[in-house]
This record gives sequence, C-alpha cells and structure tokens, in this order.
Amino acid sequence: MYRFAKAAVNISGQAVRQARQVRHGSTAPDFHAKYGNGLMIGGTVFCTAVWAYVLTQTGITWNMSPVGKVMPQEWREAEE
Repeated sequence: MYRFAKAAVNISGQAVRQARQVRHGSTAPDFHAKYGNGLMIGGTVFCTAVWAYVLTQTGITWNMSPVGKVMPQEWREAEE
C-alpha cells in the first residue's frame, strides 16, 4: 500500500508540473523563485526597524512586573 501511495503522489506531482508548463508556456522560474528571498529579507529588515523605533522612541510605558514596587496596605479589622 505504501508503494502505491508513493507512486500516486509522484504521478500527481508530475502532472501538476506538466500542466503548469503547458499553461504558462515557459519553464522560467516563477515569482517565488525570483523574488522570494529578497522579499523575506526586506520584510525582516522592515519589521526589525519598526520594532526598534517603537521600543526606543515612542515612550510607551511597558507593563513590567510590579514585584518589589507595590507595598501592601496595613490590615484593618472590621469595626462593629
């Protein structure tokens, strides 16, 4: 059964590649092959630059841990 499934996947993959070549009429690299790495690098640089600006320049007060900063109030007994 494993051999049959493997062969079926291989045949369907070949069919997709052949149909793609027939439909587009060329074997030139597609958009992702041409521009994929550049887009990934550009997106990473852009995201890093935006977060660097947000973290250093906007003055947002981040919600840090209050441990050691919040002092408990004295307990008051209920007055009757």
